[in-house]
Amino acid sequence: MLRSVVLVFLLLVTIGGAGRPALAAPVQEAVFAGGCFWCLEHDLEHLPGVLSAESGYSGGHVQQPTYEQVSGERTGHQESVRVRFDPGKISYATLLRSYWRNVDPLDGGGQFCDRGDSYRPVIFTRGKEQEEQARQSAASAARELKQPVDRLKVQIRQAVRFWPAEGYHQNYAERNPLRYRFYRTACGRDRRLDAVWGARARTGKPWS
Repeated sequence: MLRSVVLVFLLLVTIGGAGRPALAAPVQEAVFAGGCFWCLEHDLEHLPGVLSAESGYSGGHVQQPTYEQVSGERTGHQESVRVRFDPGKISYATLLRSYWRNVDPLDGGGQFCDRGDSYRPVIFTRGKEQEEQARQSAASAARELKQPVDRLKVQIRQAVRFWPAEGYHQNYAERNPLRYRFYRTACGRDRRLDAVWGARARTGKPWS
């Protein structure tokens, strides 16, 4: 009788365990700078597996910077985007490919029509693993572009504090679609991306 009770108990435990959902991978963060944060936020936030993308500032020395301070080139910050993503649905390596193909990696003086250090392209890495993947992605990007890796102007730097931008900058493309499209077209962002990346512009396709 005791043996039967033990077998039933073990069976119930097994069934209960099988019915439990697997533990989800913890949400991860990535921070990128690539010119106008309205555009980079919009380019990355709809990728499958991306949970959110937030415009802000990073890389500089001023605490709680304002847009006026950053755009005035007095803070050392770059316009940046903090991406929270589910690594079970999108890998950091895939996110990096999408980042590269949404910037002009040959331009270190700004991006597209926006000039100055606050618009320069930067990958801010958190930990050794992100740094190694970022450097591997730079080598892959250089091969795809048929350029030496030292020709690329995207900096790879250790992440520092990210400061969210003012509320009116968040989700700008969705809240101001006409103004956003006019700005993006007038700035020549997509024309330049097509010229640099060809058919792979704005995609996360595997490296060629």
